[in-house]
Amino acid sequence: MQTPQPEDPVYVRSVRAEQVRPGDRFITRHGSPSAPVSSLRVLPDSFGTPALVEATLASGQKATIAYGSSIRVHTATPTPSLTYEDLQALPVEAESPEAVLLSIAEHYAEDPGMVERIGKLARGVNLKAGAHLEDLYALTQHLVVDRDDRASAWRLLDILTEIPFDGNFGRWKSVEAALALAAFLAYDGGDLDAAERYSAVLRQTDHEEQDPVQAKLTAELRQRQLDEPNLFDREIHRAVAARDPETERRWRLQRLGTLLYLLAHGGSRTLDAAELRRRIHHELRALGTPGEQQGWSAS
Repeated sequence: MQTPQPEDPVYVRSVRAEQVRPGDRFITRHGSPSAPVSSLRVLPDSFGTPALVEATLASGQKATIAYGSSIRVHTATPTPSLTYEDLQALPVEAESPEAVLLSIAEHYAEDPGMVERIGKLARGVNLKAGAHLEDLYALTQHLVVDRDDRASAWRLLDILTEIPFDGNFGRWKSVEAALALAAFLAYDGGDLDAAERYSAVLRQTDHEEQDPVQAKLTAELRQRQLDEPNLFDREIHRAVAARDPETERRWRLQRLGTLLYLLAHGGSRTLDAAELRRRIHHELRALGTPGEQQGWSAS
């Protein structure tokens, strides 16, 4: 008895008319796939410019699509990875977040992983969308922690740290994280005034509560969080013992974020600013940043 072979995966993609290949199936008006394409030819206009793509289906039926237009197909060909050339073709406005992303991508043109990561954002950034802000901060953190590229990270921090608090704490958490990181980097770079400005903006939301009683309770809770922060020691030790570097890394990034937040508040009664900076440098080294090469070593 012959062992059945698994079927090839099928992808639903939008492709340009000239990218349709034999075997692809068009999605009909009813949402079902057509018969597979058996052959294709390009029909020019009266001046010799490609105008139509004519597809002949296995059923004998013909379909024409305007050259250069997009059409959805069922295909066995996966979506190709983005290239830097693909990003260069994206229409962006000067000095927009998308333009900043593309300028950063230029430094990583030969790095498919970075091009793909930046490309997902560069198609359109909505600074009022929490998910987009989260992705922007994740890229910023990646540039600092994994790439030791503070110059590029600052270009994204300049975008994130200019976003005002609008009452939505879900969106604010990414801006808050960016402000904490900016405060640390500014201090680390010797700009103490900028470090204090970023910290001050982050702390503004500490006083959003208008009710005096609730404000007092909130302040007490915040102080307990500052004095007794969760630094994920147990989770990190467990991951180290299990030799699970990916999980260890995730928890260390959480710890780094907490330490940066604490530092932006000036430390607490249990962890002063000097100790927090020492611990932040330690986490950066543990996460693989080549600290000694770029001034990351703790003093």
